[in-house]
Amino acid sequence: MRIDDTIAAVSTPAGRGGISIIRISGAEAIAVADKVFKNEYGKTLSGAVSHTITHGFAVREDGSVIDEVLCTVMKAPHTYTKEDVVEINCHGGIISTREILSAVLGSGARLAQPGEFTKRAFLNGRMDLCEAESVIDIINAKTSDAHSVSVHQLKGALSESIGKIRERLLMLTAHLQVLIDFADEDLEPLSDEEYLAGIKEAYTDIEKLIYTADRGKILKDGVKTAIVGKPNVGKSSLLNLLYGDDRAIVTDIEGTTRDAIEETVSLGGVMLNLADTAGIRETSDAIEKIGVEKSKSIMEDADLVIFMADATRPLDPNDEYIMKSLGGKNTIVLINKSEGEIKPDTAILKGISDKIIEFSVKEKKGLDVLEKTISEMFSCGEIAQSDDAVVTSVRHKDALIKSKNALKSAIEAIESGIELNMTFIDIENAISALGEITGQTVAEEIVDKIFHSFCVGK
Repeated sequence: MRIDDTIAAVSTPAGRGGISIIRISGAEAIAVADKVFKNEYGKTLSGAVSHTITHGFAVREDGSVIDEVLCTVMKAPHTYTKEDVVEINCHGGIISTREILSAVLGSGARLAQPGEFTKRAFLNGRMDLCEAESVIDIINAKTSDAHSVSVHQLKGALSESIGKIRERLLMLTAHLQVLIDFADEDLEPLSDEEYLAGIKEAYTDIEKLIYTADRGKILKDGVKTAIVGKPNVGKSSLLNLLYGDDRAIVTDIEGTTRDAIEETVSLGGVMLNLADTAGIRETSDAIEKIGVEKSKSIMEDADLVIFMADATRPLDPNDEYIMKSLGGKNTIVLINKSEGEIKPDTAILKGISDKIIEFSVKEKKGLDVLEKTISEMFSCGEIAQSDDAVVTSVRHKDALIKSKNALKSAIEAIESGIELNMTFIDIENAISALGEITGQTVAEEIVDKIFHSFCVGK
C-alpha cells in the first residue's frame, strides 16, 4: 500500500443524519478539496489558516452545487494522520455524501482502504500499534467500562508499561553485548545476581499484565452466555426480558426454538453475549435434534451458563442430563415460574451451583438478584476505573506469553549455572515479542490484518 498519495472516504455512518463528513488526507488533500469547494467571497482552502473552518459549497466539475458545506483545514504535522487533512461537512444524506465523495475522487484522491487513516497515523509515528488498536475498541465499546479501558489504552497506559519492561531488557542486552564485544577490557560487569534480578523483575511485570487479560477480554468481547434448559422452561422469555423486546418466539408448544438466537445485552455493567438455545431433550424430530446438538456445543463453549429449571415441575431425566454436562462451568440456576410452590429439589441443584435464584420472567421476580450475581462474578469496574494497564487483546496476551516464556528460559539457564552471555538470544526473543504489541517488531501482514478490521473512513 502506498502512503504518499492522497486518500478520501466517508467517515460517518451511511444514511440520513445531521451531518456527513468526507475526510481527505495526504500531501494533495487541500489542493484536491479546493477543486470541489466554492466560496461566495472567493476564499480558497489553500489560503486558510490551519485548524479553521470555511463556509462554502461543494460543486461538481461543471460548477453546479451539490450541497452547502463547512470545510475544516488541518495542516501537517498536527493532524490525526500527521498529513494535511481536510474534512468536508455536508448535510447528512446518501445522495449529497455520495456525490461529494465522487467529486473528491474525481479530483485526484483515491478511496481509502479500511482503517487506512489510522494506519497512516501509526506508520507516520503519531501513535504506536497498541494505541491504534484502541481506536477501534473505543468505537466498538458497548459498556462504559470497556470504553474507559480503551481510552486509557489510547492515552498510552499499556504502551507505557510495555515500554518500561522492554527498556529494562534492552539495558540488560546492552550490558551483555559490551561483555561479548570487549571481553578483554577491564569492565565492571553486572553480577549474576543483579542480572538475574533484572530478568525476574521483567518476568513479574509481564505476569501481572497477563493476569489482567481474562478480565480485559470480558471488557472487550463480553461474556459468552448460554441459556439452557429442557423445552418450555422459559428460556426464550428470559432472552426477551433481558433484551427488552420480543426477540424470540414464545409459545406453550415444546420445541418451538429450533436454532440458537443470539443477542448482546448489558446487565449489571457486564456485557453478555446471550444465546437462547433449543430445549435439550431426547427427540426423534430430525430438525429439533440438530438444534439440540447445537445447544450442547454452545453450552460447552460458554463462559457462563444460565440453567433454567421449571418451578412447577420436579426435576426429570432431561434436567439431569443437562446438569451432568455442567461440571466445572460458571453456572447460575434460575428456578423459573416461581410464583407458587417450588417443586424441583434445590438440594440437587446446589450440586451444580451455589447461585440459585427463584425467578419469574412473567413478574420480573429475581431480575435484580440475577443482575447483582452477574456483576459480582464478572464485573471489571475496579480495573476499568484504574489507571493501570489492562490487556484486552488476544494478540497482546499471546505476545506477552511468548516474552514470558523466553525470560523463563533465561532464568532457568542462569540458575542452572550457564554463562550469562548464553542467555542473549532468550532476552532478544523476549524484547521482540514485546515489540509485536507496540509495533516495533510486528510483521507487515499482521499490521494489515489489524487495520483491515477497521471501518472505511477511520
